[in-house]
Amino acid sequence: MTSIGILGAGRVGANLAGGLASAGHDVILGRRNPKARSAAPTEDVHPDISCSDQRTAARTADIVINATPGDSALDRLADLRGELAGKILVDVSNATRDAGGPPGDLCYPGSSLAEQLQAALPDTQVVKTLNTMLFMVMTAPEVLATPPTVYVSGNDELAKKTVGGLLGDLGWQPVWIEDLGDITTARATEAMILVVPHILC
Repeated sequence: MTSIGILGAGRVGANLAGGLASAGHDVILGRRNPKARSAAPTEDVHPDISCSDQRTAARTADIVINATPGDSALDRLADLRGELAGKILVDVSNATRDAGGPPGDLCYPGSSLAEQLQAALPDTQVVKTLNTMLFMVMTAPEVLATPPTVYVSGNDELAKKTVGGLLGDLGWQPVWIEDLGDITTARATEAMILVVPHILC
């Protein structure tokens, strides 16, 4: 059992909290306003989910998941550098500019949010994953009609192996997990969000 802090209590964060708590992990849902309700009230129905502010969640958890909006995540997490030191940070966000509808342009063209986070948090092992799918699929990949793929990017092999274990707890079979390589490979998976407006048209 691992203590997991999830920064962000929207649909993505709340969904991951429920899935990981159901797998037996202690989950701390970190909110900007700890007294506010999340998009899905998972902490009310699962005893292994607690709520706190984001700084406390980052400091007390063994592994931290970034489920905050990608366009503001870098500033928010850089401010938690001390709390995140020595830990794995799982980044599931995509950083695009708010266009008032479908995803806008990438915030970090020629780079990625994951790379920017790794540069800002040199004492933290950043692993990028789960950012290429709808939030419901993150915790229920078996619902898809065809075998899914989840991509993993990161510089540290042990950190990626640990994250692979968490993916397994969420229902991802080993053959569905594709290790792309170091953190620079997150550029490709983050850019996949640009396809979304064309699919929806």
